Formats: sequence, C-alpha cells, structure tokens
Amino acid sequence: MIPVPSGTRVWLAAGVTDMRKGFAGLAALTEKILRLDPYSGHLFVFRGRRGDLIKVIWFDGQGACLFAKRLERGRFVWPSPADGKVVVTSAQLAMLLEGIDWRMPRRTWRPELAG
Repeated sequence: MIPVPSGTRVWLAAGVTDMRKGFAGLAALTEKILRLDPYSGHLFVFRGRRGDLIKVIWFDGQGACLFAKRLERGRFVWPSPADGKVVVTSAQLAMLLEGIDWRMPRRTWRPELAG
C-alpha cells in the first residue's frame, strides 16, 4: 500500500492511458488533461487499455515517485471516459489496488482452487 499522507487527494484519470509513459509523460497528461499540478503532492492514477495495469505518480516533496501494479487476473475497475477525472479516498485507492470494485466493495476475481 502506498502511504497516503492526510490531506492528500487521489485522482483517477478516467479513460485509457498509454502505459509506455513514465513520470514525465504522465505528469504532462496531469497538466494538460486533468488540469492539475503533478507536483502538488496529490496522487494521480492512470490505467492502461487492457485494464490490468495501473500507474500512480506522486511528488512527495523530495522527488517524483512512479508506482505500477499489474493484476495477474481480473481488471481494475475504472470510471468511464465521460467522467474526466474522479477523486477517491485513500481507502478506495487501497481497494482499487487489491482488484476490488471500489464503488461496491467485492473482489473482481477469486481463486478457484487452493494449491
């Protein structure tokens, strides 16, 4: 889990993002598309086309951080492109990173067999 300081907002960039982008490219998208400051200390979350990969950018005051997570099975639940940008809580971000539908908490995939 990413340690989210109190007062930090978490923004989801609705729609699909080119996951070849690194921090600089995602920071540019944050400024142009979301119209937010990527160096504000807030977290900005982007999802790829297939839905199994997300990237989070965060400027912690000392430097830029880029986190990535790929699900082995299932997809990250994501808002539609019409929503533009969506702000979520740190608890909803934690559910999102676990592959749980943050709008209605339940897992999107569950193992069939153990072992």
